[in-house]
Amino acid sequence: MDAHILTLVENIAALMREKNLRMSVAESCTGGYISHLLTDLPGASQFFDLCVVSYSRHAKHAVLGVSNATINKFGMVSEETALEMAKSVKKTSKTGASLAVTGVAGPERLEEKDIGLVYIAVALDSITESKRLKITGTREEIKKQAAFEALQFFYHNLQLWT
Repeated sequence: MDAHILTLVENIAALMREKNLRMSVAESCTGGYISHLLTDLPGASQFFDLCVVSYSRHAKHAVLGVSNATINKFGMVSEETALEMAKSVKKTSKTGASLAVTGVAGPERLEEKDIGLVYIAVALDSITESKRLKITGTREEIKKQAAFEALQFFYHNLQLWT
C-alpha cells in the first residue's frame, strides 16, 4: 500500500477508535477496493464491520434497498443513489458511519454517463454528505483514485462530526 494511503487509513482507524465508531461500506465501481484498503491495516476489525459490493441494479435495490424510483429517475450512477446506498448500508449494519461509492469506471459509458463520473456519499448519524468526482485514466486508475478520494471524503467528514 502506498504511504499516503496507509497514512489515511491509519488516521481513519485512529479517529474511529477515538469516537468509538464502527463503519460499513457500499461499493459499486470500486468493486471492493475500499474495503481491501481498510482491511490491509492490522486491527481493522476494531472499526470495520462490513462491505456490500452492489454492482448491478438488482443488487442496489434488493440488497441495499435503493428505491427503484431513485434508480429510474436519477440512474445507478447518481448522487441520489450514492446517498441511499450510504444510508442503507449504515442502517443494515447498525454501524455509526458508512461510506458509499457508485460510478463509471469504463471502458464503456453507462446510462449515458461519462467514464470517470463517480459519486461518493458518507452517512454519520442522521447527517449525509455527498460529492461528485470526475476522474480520468484507465479503468484501474479510476477505481483506485475513486477509492482514495472516497476515503479522504470519509475522513474529512468524520473529523467535522462531533
